[in-house]
Amino acid sequence: MNFDAYAHRAVELVNAPMDGLDDLKSLLRDESWMHEEATERDVAGFRRAQRKLREIFQLGAGHEDSTAVAALNALLETYPVQPRISGHDAGDWHMHVASRGSSVAAEYLAGAVWGLAVWLCEYGSARFGVCADDRCGNVYLDTSSNCCRRFCSERCATRSHVAAHRARKRALTPV
Repeated sequence: MNFDAYAHRAVELVNAPMDGLDDLKSLLRDESWMHEEATERDVAGFRRAQRKLREIFQLGAGHEDSTAVAALNALLETYPVQPRISGHDAGDWHMHVASRGSSVAAEYLAGAVWGLAVWLCEYGSARFGVCADDRCGNVYLDTSSNCCRRFCSERCATRSHVAAHRARKRALTPV
């Protein structure tokens, strides 16, 4: 079972727009059964989880480990993992993290929360990041070798560095 992929589900959810069912279906585009069965009711559950997961990333980035752990434990209670083997034959066996018949929200969020909890135990909450570009706000999991990542993407890093460079140039230019 690839727990990193589940942890990245949490990142994808927090960074995804969630204005309605179309946004949810876009998030679930690679999960065919979830994509087909998602409902407006699931949207509300995803929005609540999205806010709570963002708080956890902010707490981790702010080095508030105990509070991040408490918040993550609360989500683990809300979205419990009930693993089961699924598939059709020996070549297709795989794990699901929620019980059979669970809602799309329960299945997706149990995996995302479980993956994030495993990530925290493995790497620490200091590896939870919020993009340093003020115009962005996306979250990320810091996979750098020395825990020094500050931006969610190269695009944000470049945009921020160029803006800082231009601001320094303007400050040096006489008016």
